[in-house]
Amino acid sequence: MQHRLRPSSRPVATLTVPTIELRDALVDSSPNIDVVHWDLGSEPEGTARGTIDAVVLPYGGGADPGPALASVPHLKLVQTQSTGYDGVPALVSSDTAIATAAGVHAAATAELAVGLAIASLRGIDVAVRNQQRGVWESRRYAGLADRRVLLVGVGGIGVEIQRRLEPFEVVLTRVGSTARDDASGHVHASSELAALAPHHDVIIVITPLSDATRGLISRKVLAAMPDGALLVNVARGAVVDTDALTREVAAGRLRAAVDVVDPEPLPADHPLWKQEGAIITPHVGGNTGAFWPRIVRLLDRQIRLLGEGGAPVNLVQAGPWAEN
Repeated sequence: MQHRLRPSSRPVATLTVPTIELRDALVDSSPNIDVVHWDLGSEPEGTARGTIDAVVLPYGGGADPGPALASVPHLKLVQTQSTGYDGVPALVSSDTAIATAAGVHAAATAELAVGLAIASLRGIDVAVRNQQRGVWESRRYAGLADRRVLLVGVGGIGVEIQRRLEPFEVVLTRVGSTARDDASGHVHASSELAALAPHHDVIIVITPLSDATRGLISRKVLAAMPDGALLVNVARGAVVDTDALTREVAAGRLRAAVDVVDPEPLPADHPLWKQEGAIITPHVGGNTGAFWPRIVRLLDRQIRLLGEGGAPVNLVQAGPWAEN
């Protein structure tokens, strides 16, 4: 569907970015768009809040951007630097568009998903701990080849994970929100997860967080996984029941390799930290050297489109670009 700007809406003229580095990289993207620095914690540099039309959110955690966004009276667009946008719609009105950084993090997140699976399935975490103690322990691990992998999420990052799994000769089953067939074969519905789980050695989760997916990997689904199975989560922490997962890992029945948790950051005294069957990375799925050039390319494209009076890409809430 092609979006067009409502005739009654004035074009975007001023866009803010949260770092000076981004401002310097994007300042010449369009002669019709002023790119100014605003970290959302202080006053915008060189402009008033009343002149701002579009805001690029900071990448990663930090202060709540809600008060800053609420202070912009003519906000037309919020651009995230992440693929996920959970929580952002609650911060703005339905008249404000929301665009994501879909595609920017796909390669890096897929890379980490496969890396976490290999690290756990080949005992690399055990070897690192043994190295600190000077222990030489050789044993046979499951490995990734021939494993039955259940991929929960068939969006852009899911496709990239699927591509990276193919050379490892896994037996892959895919799950989406609804059952359907596509060019790669059958996609099962998420309602089938508990029935599918007993027949898979690895579950990789990369579905967006929404009301429908919160707690999707439930106690029931985890209990249905076979003994020794691995849960990899590179989606959002709340998609998985963290308490149920912790109990399964603590019992030695399941393994976990997770980049996201709920709550996040994981409290220092949380029992999941101490489980030998768990690998935890601090939500770094998309945060590699590939991020900077890719986010700059995306934002440059968005600014050029806006400068030409067009609609930005990756809209998840249309706002002024809604169809009349």
